[in-house]
Amino acid sequence: MDEPIGKMESHNKVPRGFLVLLFGLIAFGIYYIAAYTPGISGWSQYKALEKEEAADKAKAAAAGKMIENPYEHDEKYEAEGKVLYIGKCAGCHGKDLKGGDGPSLIGHLKYGEEDGPKYESIAKGRPGGMHAFEPELGRDRIWKVLAYVDSVREYGKKP
Repeated sequence: MDEPIGKMESHNKVPRGFLVLLFGLIAFGIYYIAAYTPGISGWSQYKALEKEEAADKAKAAAAGKMIENPYEHDEKYEAEGKVLYIGKCAGCHGKDLKGGDGPSLIGHLKYGEEDGPKYESIAKGRPGGMHAFEPELGRDRIWKVLAYVDSVREYGKKP
């Protein structure tokens, strides 16, 4: 026990795995600092967020423009849509579209004012009570119901 501590531990080597991990972490740290420091690489989380938001807006605008109601502004189809609405929708949304168990269809719509999101809400349903009507009604009848609802919303027609 008279030997100094340094001499007693001289035969213990640092494990190779530890050294590989240590130097790997050092290399990763240098790369990370170089890649994500705005002063060095010019990268910014705000720029990345702006690009993502612009792409999302363009995608949403393209989706909203691509889907349009083929029966809109046609009184014949609006009348058919009214009959379907009274049979399937009025129980929850009210005969006057002002709501009941379901939300009002006169004011702001939670999932969007465009034809695409409105169709999707009816066809696929929404969480919290609205079930999917596509199997029951099919594509054309859903569009007719939307033509009726839009006519009441736009022109203030009596339901």
